Amino acid sequence: MPNVIQKFHPNYTWHKSREQKVLYITFDDGPIPEVTDFVLDTLKIYNAKATFFCVGENVKKHPQQFNAIVKKRHVIANHTFNHLNGWDTETEKYINNISACEKEVSSVTRKYSQKMFRPPYGRIKKAQYEYLKDDYEVIMWDVLTGDFDQNLDKEKCLSESIKATSNGSIIVFHDSIKAKENMMYVLPKFLAHFSQLGYTFEVL
Repeated sequence: MPNVIQKFHPNYTWHKSREQKVLYITFDDGPIPEVTDFVLDTLKIYNAKATFFCVGENVKKHPQQFNAIVKKRHVIANHTFNHLNGWDTETEKYINNISACEKEVSSVTRKYSQKMFRPPYGRIKKAQYEYLKDDYEVIMWDVLTGDFDQNLDKEKCLSESIKATSNGSIIVFHDSIKAKENMMYVLPKFLAHFSQLGYTFEVL
């Protein structure tokens, strides 16, 4: 994420401390059968913890995958109920959609984790943020893998993601159908690369 954008929005969380060799892997848009299962199995291999920004309607459709995330002690966070684009959505509707996601998550399990929110597409209006800021930490990223781009060569997806990553980076993957092919190729190689360099992977 360009530094100039981060400077314009200092109240959002773009990365964590640069002092330690710690990375923060995140997944957007799930849970999805098979895809989320692959993610959880891969994370276990590298003793990695991750933060899952779940879409409420997918939690409702796929409670088995959702509960598996919780059981394996990863963190759950909010990504709206219907994956809404904040720029295109009236503020009241947007806030209600976020609340619907939280309600759905809580109805499946009481282990709803952190009051964190990531706007789909990274698009959120100032007015929407003002409603959320007292209750949620808005989490952005400094590494967007681009795994969702089906025109992106998977080798380039991997190399660019590695190149952009540094201490404290918040990295975005997607446990979605669209991202499946690239993500399944990149994730294990990304984790292996940084594990060999002595990094750990923690939840936000």
